[in-house]
Amino acid sequence: MAERKEKLADRPNINNQVLLVYYSFSGQTGVLINRLAAGLKDQGIEVCFEKLKPVKHLRFPVGSILRTYLMMLATFFRRRVPIQQLSAKCSQEYDLIILAGPTWSYNPSGPVLSFLDRDGKDVLGGREVLPLISCRGYWKAHWWGLRKKLELCGAHFSNIIAFSHPNSEPWRTIGVFLKVAGKNPERSRFICKHYNHFGHSNEQMEEAYRFGLQIGESLRANATLEAINFQTKLALP
Repeated sequence: MAERKEKLADRPNINNQVLLVYYSFSGQTGVLINRLAAGLKDQGIEVCFEKLKPVKHLRFPVGSILRTYLMMLATFFRRRVPIQQLSAKCSQEYDLIILAGPTWSYNPSGPVLSFLDRDGKDVLGGREVLPLISCRGYWKAHWWGLRKKLELCGAHFSNIIAFSHPNSEPWRTIGVFLKVAGKNPERSRFICKHYNHFGHSNEQMEEAYRFGLQIGESLRANATLEAINFQTKLALP
């Protein structure tokens, strides 16, 4: 870690740089990352994106109730999804790496797990990492497993961002399951009374932007991210 800090100190005329490594299945993680990046950029932070791409394309929605059930069963046991090779930008030095992805059956997604298995030590080892979780709920179970993987990779982390879908249970679970299966629960006369929107709200998107501003301020001041409160009512309603 000390060696990496010395390398970063040798580039005084370069803006703070952040690498966003992420996977987005339904697009929800993607929109959060884009708003977070907008906040970073407005603080003068240089942002680089690295989207994890499965070797075999994963279709959203899955297309049927049975396929969705089988997918959730496989992800419960942390089935890996092979990903394509990373770009050269991942080998560069950064002030911070943000690792983002959705929760799949209480766990990090299959592409993120593959990234950690294959590239985690090389990309994250000795670096400051800020995880971002997009979830229906149960982010603490996701974080427990992810934390163990980050420790094995030798990553440094002092905080975490988690955004859960704002609908209440059990409608949140029912709605997400049906949406992944290719149904439209928002159009059901009965379900729409309790579940009228899939994914994160516009207010949560703006909260992600505000988090980006705060992270940027901390990086510019060379301050720790530990002091930032990411567990707000909008992030975790």
